Amino acid sequence: MHQNFPGQFPHLAPALQARGHDVSALTAAGNKRPSPVPVLYYTYPKPNFDRSISRHVGNFADRAERGVAVAIAAEKLRAKGYVPDVVFGHFGWGETLYLKNVWPAAKLALYAEFFYHPRGLDADFDPELQQPNLTTNIVTTTLQAPLLLAMHTADAAIAPTRWQAETFPAHFQERITVIHDGIDTERLHPNPAAWVTVGSQVFRPGDEVVTFVSRNLEPYRGYHIFMRALPELLSARPNAHVVIVGGQEVGYGPLHASRKSWKQIFIDEVKDRLDAKRVHFVGTIPYTTFVNLMSVTQVHVYLTYPFVLSWSMLEAMSAGALVVGSATPPVQEIIRHGSNGLLVDFFDQPRWSATLIEVLSEPAKFLPLRQAARQTVLEGYDLKSNCLPRMIEFVENLVRL
Repeated sequence: MHQNFPGQFPHLAPALQARGHDVSALTAAGNKRPSPVPVLYYTYPKPNFDRSISRHVGNFADRAERGVAVAIAAEKLRAKGYVPDVVFGHFGWGETLYLKNVWPAAKLALYAEFFYHPRGLDADFDPELQQPNLTTNIVTTTLQAPLLLAMHTADAAIAPTRWQAETFPAHFQERITVIHDGIDTERLHPNPAAWVTVGSQVFRPGDEVVTFVSRNLEPYRGYHIFMRALPELLSARPNAHVVIVGGQEVGYGPLHASRKSWKQIFIDEVKDRLDAKRVHFVGTIPYTTFVNLMSVTQVHVYLTYPFVLSWSMLEAMSAGALVVGSATPPVQEIIRHGSNGLLVDFFDQPRWSATLIEVLSEPAKFLPLRQAARQTVLEGYDLKSNCLPRMIEFVENLVRL
């Protein structure tokens, strides 16, 4: 169950099918992503809530209505005799809320990604751009409501990292198993023959390439801090090029008050001090290009608020990239400073510049860290030998509960 299936389940669904299980996906009718298993659809025309529904409760109302739409689709399936043994769904959009009303005997498992808090995590982390007040605190607290209801009805859950599991209330943590989605280390490996074309430039391993990757270029992933570090970096390293991957929509957090994209806001801030010819915004790119880019890069920069950890950081490590990451809890769970990567205080822009300059100046010095980064992923996050077998076992064990 995932509105954008396959979402977090591209490997698990076909693996379960290959083991002889009858596997289907239930997803939103507008989802056109290719699926490795048969797909069923639910229809959810997003309600046009009237002004009596305030922003304080609008989020919960939207998720509850989506849950109803899914339950209606599930009820039609049940009427035809379809009764699953296990339902496994992402809990973020309300899709799983009422499935126990339709299939009470089915075991319900959740992909429990993150539990929101108005204080102490992402919502009040960045004082420059976030000014929490009673309204924003109430909105964030209300985000907890559908998650609490989802967890209350679930039999078990998975979180991809220990830290993400620990964001949940203590009484729910005992039913959460920590299993990462898994990294395909066979595909993401150091490749000295890799190359990437960016505009008229062709980059290969050994070139002074700095990479930054985010689904969308926005403050939650430290885009503003990274952009501010670039003028000093490019001034000190005249042969360095920066490749920035990501869209300009808003994935997390609000739009800028001006309605401009965050991408443009922070380009405008530094453009008078930036050698724009050496900063390459490539938007979203094919995955094969991303894989090659992670083999080419001399240093991969990853920042995040205390929030969900991106796959891209572990994928970069698997490819043997040196990751310089923010010293925030999601990153600190994986990266040990000076051992398998480098950590910098999220807000210390001068230290970001200085660290990147040092890495580009002495690449051989950091080769052991690159090797250790890949070993970290091989040992703890490999898809085929670790994560996928554990995920399969988790699902198959549910029917024995």
